Amino acid sequence: MTHDVILIDDEAHLRTACTQAFELAGLSVAAFDSAESALHEIDRNHPGIVVTDVKMAGMGGLQLLTTTLERDPQLPVILITGHGDISMAVKAIQDGAYDFLEKPFASERLVDVARRALELRRLVLENRALRSAVDTGDGLEQLVVGRTPAMVRLRELINSYGATDADVLVLGETGTGKELVARALHERSARAKGRFVPINCGALPENIIESELFGHIPGAFTGATAARVGKFEYAHGGTLFLDEIESMPLDLQTQLLRVLQERTIVRLGTNEETPVDVRIIAATKSDLAEKSENGQFRADLFFRLNVLALEVPPLRSRHEDIPLLFAHFLDQFGARFKRAPVSPDPREHAILMARAWPGNVRELQNVAMRYALGFGLEPADTTLGASASNNEDLPDRVATFERAIIQQTLLANNGRLKPTYEQLGISRKTLYEKIRKHGLQAREDEAAE
Repeated sequence: MTHDVILIDDEAHLRTACTQAFELAGLSVAAFDSAESALHEIDRNHPGIVVTDVKMAGMGGLQLLTTTLERDPQLPVILITGHGDISMAVKAIQDGAYDFLEKPFASERLVDVARRALELRRLVLENRALRSAVDTGDGLEQLVVGRTPAMVRLRELINSYGATDADVLVLGETGTGKELVARALHERSARAKGRFVPINCGALPENIIESELFGHIPGAFTGATAARVGKFEYAHGGTLFLDEIESMPLDLQTQLLRVLQERTIVRLGTNEETPVDVRIIAATKSDLAEKSENGQFRADLFFRLNVLALEVPPLRSRHEDIPLLFAHFLDQFGARFKRAPVSPDPREHAILMARAWPGNVRELQNVAMRYALGFGLEPADTTLGASASNNEDLPDRVATFERAIIQQTLLANNGRLKPTYEQLGISRKTLYEKIRKHGLQAREDEAAE
């Protein structure tokens, strides 16, 4: 079993107190009284972090730091130090430690530092998994799944835009996979070995987003007791992904425009300019042109971002990809939950394809997870009227459902007409008329009979 935190301290009372603080915060802990006893837990694939005291009997925290970074230079190590060890701890940060805590420290501070380290670890492992997928087979097709012309074109543009170092604007509804597209662009760029740093502009309160982006120095504002590196600096040499860019306050849009033009940032509390080498990929679910006309988004920033744009199509516009996507997710969840492979029948495929999918690929992924776990399709998933688009009238809904059933039956029969019209209980002529009506394809040799 893996844990969020590997905690090492030879003082029982401190070990117990830290363990309780982590567990109350919902983090799992593996606690050890010596560094030697914890070494078997630390490897390149460990999904958590290491929190260790510096001065211990036997192997000390600094030696453990060196050993850990030899096994994985990107595994965050947080050091617990005494008052007299501050200069040593600062040097340890320079040598690769993530952070240090001076005794005595508040449990809230411990948990906060650990959560940030865990988020960094998650990003590291996600980037590694992405590289691994790219290195095996057609990595892009495994990431940006779909065979419809729109998805084929999207992958072509990702390959083309990824090779440049230009900023990119990704357009698409919620749940279509904009961050996945941004990661793919990063992996196909000269910055692939650098960091991919995502930040959701809509999820950050206005009073901290400037610090998150540009960083601050101690004393920059109330509560700023230590320097903080912002996301721009953290992404130096890599890619910064600004999701929901339409949510960024107008005054920060002005600063962002300046960063895009000058490639320098100014930390809060200082006037000093710091150069940053970073590629910006922004994403939005809104019509930025309309927002700029209404004064809700800076027009000059929109024009600056809109030089290279990618549009991720909604799932309802590429229903033909649903079986492939659903199978892809079932394989993923089957492996994740150690479940036997499952496959929906044509009726279930038809039901899935008849949905409007307002939540797009993310919604399909959630349905696939439930299905892989053995819960099948929930009642809401099997009700055509409840899932069809509110913009469709009854004839349109019926046509959508009819097309889905015919397409799935054709797929099940490898495009052959005779078994298809026999299963559907209609004549060959009726089937052929419906194939033409819905723009479907049968096997050419049978269609010509």
